[in-house]
Amino acid sequence: MSEATYTVTGMTCGHCVASVTEEISEIDGVTDVAVDLPTGAVTVTSSTPVDSTAVRAAVEEAGYQLAG
Repeated sequence: MSEATYTVTGMTCGHCVASVTEEISEIDGVTDVAVDLPTGAVTVTSSTPVDSTAVRAAVEEAGYQLAG
């Protein structure tokens, strides 16, 4: 089991959270995605470590960006 936390910028509502969650959930190996809207923190739990490039691509596909 692996867990990583990222910060996503630009989310303002529940729809934003749902879009980001859906895109990240499609990455192979991801078992859970927890989003904290006020802080933009996104915790990704997976069966094996997930490449941060894949997470960045999923977040951008949803229309948002990773901070940093």
